[in-house]
Amino acid sequence: MSENNSVQMFEDHSQFGKVEISPEVIEIIAGIAASEIDGVGMLRGNFASGVAERLGRKSSHGKGVKVDLGDNGLKIEVYVITNYGVAIPEVCKKIQENIVQTLKNMTAIHVLSVDVHVVGVHFEEKNESDSTKKDQEV
Repeated sequence: MSENNSVQMFEDHSQFGKVEISPEVIEIIAGIAASEIDGVGMLRGNFASGVAERLGRKSSHGKGVKVDLGDNGLKIEVYVITNYGVAIPEVCKKIQENIVQTLKNMTAIHVLSVDVHVVGVHFEEKNESDSTKKDQEV
């Protein structure tokens, strides 16, 4: 992992100074890009990120995203729960493509890899009120 915990945008320093991006910002961008894909139920973080989110110390948009700053670029891991009935390989490929494209457009950072971990499947819950309405209409 990088020692300074931020990504420098340009190697040459201009007269205006330098631009650095925090890994937390990259996590948020990647999290939003992943959640935009149809078939993604939600992102899944670990216990520590859930506690930090409840205490207000971390945004929910970066939950389920881990960024590793390397010398050559970024390695990103995304933990998702997909919706029931979707083609998981297609959804994962779309997640990877959207994250890479979004980070390229917004930050011009080279992404080495985007690893998508499917940790669950979300089933839609039927509401009892919906089923009783249908029974009453018939």
